[in-house]
Amino acid sequence: MKRRYFGTDGVRGPFGGPLINESFAARLTQAAGQWAGGKGRVLIGRDTRASGEALMAAIARGLTAAGLEPVSLGVIPTPAVARAMRAGEAVLGVVITASHNPAADNGIKFFTGSGIKLTDADELAIEAAMPVTAATGTARLTLDPEAVVDYVRFMVTQLPEHALRGWPIVLDVANGATVGTSPAVLRRLGAVVTAIGDEPDGSNINAGVGSEHPEKLAEAVVAQGARIGIAHDGDGDRCILCDETGGVLDGDEVLAILAHHGLRAGELSGGHVVITVQSNLGVDTVVKAGGGTVSRTDVGDRYVSERMREVGASLGGETSGHIICTAVGPTGDGLGAALQVLRIMHRTGEPLSVLRKILQKSPQRSGAIRVAEKLALDSCAALQAEIVHWEATLGDRDRVLVRYSGTEPKLRLLVEGETGALVEAAYARLVTAAAKDLNVE
Repeated sequence: MKRRYFGTDGVRGPFGGPLINESFAARLTQAAGQWAGGKGRVLIGRDTRASGEALMAAIARGLTAAGLEPVSLGVIPTPAVARAMRAGEAVLGVVITASHNPAADNGIKFFTGSGIKLTDADELAIEAAMPVTAATGTARLTLDPEAVVDYVRFMVTQLPEHALRGWPIVLDVANGATVGTSPAVLRRLGAVVTAIGDEPDGSNINAGVGSEHPEKLAEAVVAQGARIGIAHDGDGDRCILCDETGGVLDGDEVLAILAHHGLRAGELSGGHVVITVQSNLGVDTVVKAGGGTVSRTDVGDRYVSERMREVGASLGGETSGHIICTAVGPTGDGLGAALQVLRIMHRTGEPLSVLRKILQKSPQRSGAIRVAEKLALDSCAALQAEIVHWEATLGDRDRVLVRYSGTEPKLRLLVEGETGALVEAAYARLVTAAAKDLNVE
């Protein structure tokens, strides 16, 4: 059965629309509370969007109606909520965020009592239990500021005391949930932090800053003579880096660095690394050269997390910058991933521009096209014809990937091949074909 509301990372959409509104939030979380057992504490965190407070109140009503005790953690990164789930006695975690989406959007995602995201089957069960009408009345919402304090305290322990003393670092927190955590951690470790996107006003989250817009980060790194630049998305579960020359590293490059050094140090559980179908084939080469094993999943960090548990892996992630290091936490953690790279820089004495050379990427082109409606891809004749053509034309190590985004109204395209010219030609023809079949905005 197909899920009606949930995408690859919770439920997401424009605030005030048919999905993300106060009535829907109350109905959804009432069902989630019943699914979780109808008894116990529920930890709720949010990012800096203006709509977060109204959704928080609605979620509290829904949870109260289900017999649970809602507890607000305030503005807090998504991975900090996951950590709080493991540390506290809560039956469910809720995060109010639309991650890297613009401020007009918002969303709701859940964690189990052990701090992991729900499975597809869990989400289907919650959808099936949703009441027709939303709970009314008020709900008592307990406040707990300690989760943020605990997260910062734990993250500081990931490097030796004062390991970053005097290091100039540029940090872009996307006007989002990490505004009070990532700068604090880096400064406690001794770094001299130049902050970007650190003045959230409820409407500027991800607006020209953050992991989706690393241009300002790169400029500032060069201008400040910084050793590294770090960018998060709105809820702090992504990590995009910038080396000291201004070169931007995506999640694949971060994964390659962590995998290479983790395998050399014998720190990767079973030698396994889990990535998605989106990741560059060069990552496989790095892992296999180090004696490790690669496993690929569908796009979505929760699918990565599920596979990691299945094979006993301690490292996994996505091109987008969702990096899961189980030594840090059970879900993607932008700050946690950055600290692991900083630990390698500190230990080896090598700059990021040198460390990143471990990954030699295959020529690849990816992008997204906004569409008015997500028509079934198998009904898109022109697009299917191009996919079949290029799958037959490209070699064994080359590929075409066409899929819809699970969080936005976009068609995502990826082509990887032996030469850049071939990749560009294939990508251009796929874009043209998509425009014939779909109402492209």
